[in-house]
Amino acid sequence: DREHLDHALLKVTTKNSQGEKYLTDVVSIMLEQGQSASAHPINDHWLVAGINDRQQLSQVAAELNSRIVKAWQLAGVTITEPATTWIDVTCQLGKDSTLLPSTRLHGLTQVGTSATIGPDTTITDSVIGHGVIISRSQVSSAEILDNASVGPFAFIRPGTVLGADGKIGAFVEVKNSVIGPGAKVPHLSYVGDASIGEGTNIGAGTIFANYDGVSKHRTTIGAFAKTGSSNTFVAPVAIGDGAYTAAGSTIRRNVESGALALNPVAQKNLSGWVLANRPGSKSAEAINLDTE
Repeated sequence: DREHLDHALLKVTTKNSQGEKYLTDVVSIMLEQGQSASAHPINDHWLVAGINDRQQLSQVAAELNSRIVKAWQLAGVTITEPATTWIDVTCQLGKDSTLLPSTRLHGLTQVGTSATIGPDTTITDSVIGHGVIISRSQVSSAEILDNASVGPFAFIRPGTVLGADGKIGAFVEVKNSVIGPGAKVPHLSYVGDASIGEGTNIGAGTIFANYDGVSKHRTTIGAFAKTGSSNTFVAPVAIGDGAYTAAGSTIRRNVESGALALNPVAQKNLSGWVLANRPGSKSAEAINLDTE
């Protein structure tokens, strides 16, 4: 019975030519203890497959994954390319969700109903809501709420929460930040240690400068704010609800609600600079051609 089996398993040693533990030693151990043992036929050889090297380990892992993928397909999940899809046994998927080619789900990841993941996407220990779309991105220890979208080519790091209907777009990295419902970080930005309010839009090429060389600091942006392209927010700093920031601004001080923040710098054009400093260059030749 179970008690005798547990006792026998504790007595299995590595005292053999291979220096390995053999489960078959349990039979002789139980017989020596006056217990009985009987054979049980195994129709599925994978259940008792031996693993003695990394090549055999990969074979068994592939077989297990194939069975996991098949089970989710039969449960109502669309998996367009099973051969390139990996699903850990600990993951959970909602009905009518779709996994596109080269999708990998790891750890305690949960995917909601009607979500579309992939292609070329890796998600680890994250909660993905209903109707979410994630394309060509990496997501770790994050929460993506219903009907939000991520990617392509986004890097979502631990501590990120993207609110319902929110957007993290192309070439955006987010870490330890909360992005509110309907808020958008569409492209080419780094968001670290930040809180972004509902409906706010972050302009392209924005940097949340959260590290002063010693400590990390937080940036807070209110609801329905609009920040210009190529902004840098030097934390700690707060932007009020409905505030605007102009393109190319470096924001070091708090901005009150409804205000426009900008760094006015007069533009200066130096006439004739190219001909004086780059004579003979293609730029200089182009100028001459235009003036003939």
